[in-house]
Amino acid sequence: MTPAPHHDGSSLHVSNLAPALGEVVTVRLRVPAGYGPLAAVRTRSNPDHEPEWTDAVRVGAADAWEWWDAPVTVRNPRHGYRWMLQHADGRVEWLNQTGLHRIETLDSEDFALVAYPAPPAWLNESVMYQVFPDRFARSAAADEHPTPEWAIPAAWSDPVDAVMPARSQQFYGGDLPGIIEKLDHLVSLGVNLLYLTPVFPAESNHRYDAASFDRIDPLLGGEEAYIRLIEEAHARGIRVIGDLTSNHSGDSHEWFRAALGNPGAPEEDFYYFTDDANSAYVSWLGYASLPKFDWSSEELRRRFISGEDSVVAKWLKPPYNADGWRIDVANMTGRLGAVDLNAEVRQLLRETMLQVNPDTILLGESTNDAVSDLQGDGWHGAMTYPSFTRPLWGWLSEPTGAPYLDADGGELTDSWFFGQPIGGIPRYTAREFAEAVSRFTAGIPWRVRLGNMQPLDTHDTARFATNAAPGAIPVAVGLSLAMPGLPVVFAGDEFGLLGADGESSRTPMPWGSEDEPEVAARLALYRDLIALRRSHPALQDGGFRWVYVDDETVVFVRESASETVLVLATRGDADAAIPAGALPGAASGEPVFGDATLAVSDDGSVLLSAEGPAFAIWVLPGVSAPTPTQTDETTEVSRGVVDADEPTPAEVVKGADSTGA
Repeated sequence: MTPAPHHDGSSLHVSNLAPALGEVVTVRLRVPAGYGPLAAVRTRSNPDHEPEWTDAVRVGAADAWEWWDAPVTVRNPRHGYRWMLQHADGRVEWLNQTGLHRIETLDSEDFALVAYPAPPAWLNESVMYQVFPDRFARSAAADEHPTPEWAIPAAWSDPVDAVMPARSQQFYGGDLPGIIEKLDHLVSLGVNLLYLTPVFPAESNHRYDAASFDRIDPLLGGEEAYIRLIEEAHARGIRVIGDLTSNHSGDSHEWFRAALGNPGAPEEDFYYFTDDANSAYVSWLGYASLPKFDWSSEELRRRFISGEDSVVAKWLKPPYNADGWRIDVANMTGRLGAVDLNAEVRQLLRETMLQVNPDTILLGESTNDAVSDLQGDGWHGAMTYPSFTRPLWGWLSEPTGAPYLDADGGELTDSWFFGQPIGGIPRYTAREFAEAVSRFTAGIPWRVRLGNMQPLDTHDTARFATNAAPGAIPVAVGLSLAMPGLPVVFAGDEFGLLGADGESSRTPMPWGSEDEPEVAARLALYRDLIALRRSHPALQDGGFRWVYVDDETVVFVRESASETVLVLATRGDADAAIPAGALPGAASGEPVFGDATLAVSDDGSVLLSAEGPAFAIWVLPGVSAPTPTQTDETTEVSRGVVDADEPTPAEVVKGADSTGA
């Protein structure tokens, strides 16, 4: 892969990652030495859908890269921009988040500055651990709770029954005191953010059919246990976020019960009743137990989000002090046919959380292409699968064809793949993995991309390990922790648990097996890689640059001024030849994980080799760069075209040695 001009949204290339509207931000472009010569470098923005241009100034060179600075005035809350490179021979190239192009590019794939309030800094420092409460740990106190009428009791050692009605009603009785008892396990792993799926009373094991948002399920220990869990987690340096269904409630919810069959009830406007008797209604995907919210109701907005005593606010305030929310079915919230109130709802959620506690995070579930919703106005990030999880499965899986049962008891042999009826898990090359990651992150501002959850699997999916290719687990875990995004460990992955679909993956934790050789090895893998993530800031918020891709192998760097982290991931044998200049400082690279070889030739070219599958990390010196130009608040820009009568900064330096020597 020949070195190419590079820019990303990290602090290496953007002077202010949290600008205000009207602020001038300096953006920086790196151009490989000898690339060109260039007659001009400019930025092109599109504020208010009218093109605006600024000229870049070449500020110097370092480590075989030339650096160009340009001012960009943040005119819209999401301000997109791209780079234009004009060659001396008349060729023009455009650089956006998908890479370098000879023809003009889409505004939707531009780099973007976001003027909405920034997420708390701790988000980028986090490694998330997801717990499904019914299956994580059961305290002695759980024995005191009567089994609810809807439940099918199960012993902790019983296998998961994925066939209805057990699929939603099999009840193991895990509780919040049980989680408290196992918090030191989270500490030993190194995770520092706990995400709990719903803890409100419901009539299912998953609790996404809430009967109330105003109390914690007594079967889990009630409010007292919730307060104590968060206090105990905070004492260990672990933050806690909850899970809230904004698209629907359960049909046993107190609001729905008040409106069902009661025309004129204050709560009738909370739902989409379709007859005069309030007996028929719209539900999520046709499931009658999950009636859909109608967000045109101002009273629903007040009770759920905006009121001082709202659901959203209550659990973030003392004495509970939760650290944020993951919003279930965020992609469908407020959307029904011609109605689209999604932006209003997510912005209202963000506004309330900023008022209650600005140090909290807001993540939305958007399981497919989430670009249109992920522009910084609401969600800090999303649980979304096509930008990492699905392409990773396609590359690193080797489906076994083992049969499993669906919800109706039918036998399936095509491996589960995120509900897509495409004949199982597709087969991708490493190159296609990289292309998919680039495609599905191209329209997302860098700051939001860093907040996107990056799981190998979740409570809604099969376990990745079920169909992982031999030797692929370290590669997959390593990528989840090294690529830009919020790493997520679904409880049980660190024990090597399997599951053929989203229900059978909800397996009770096998406490007591920690010393078994295979489990101990898997636990050690997670601990080592999580420790690397947390000890290297470049892996948390550093820039991202592909340096080599072929059908078996990807190589990339996470970069900052203080360090560069070089990452190799391969399914087969790796033999990656990287041209001189692409990896400055490689000769002093320190291996910190994995079994691979780094060799540097006299001309500065690099060879990385490994017997695959393999995952390896080296730490290199930070990126050297010239001193940035001073941002000038009075910088003039031009709309539509550059004034041909005025010399551009590029013309002033035209003819200078392009290598910077």
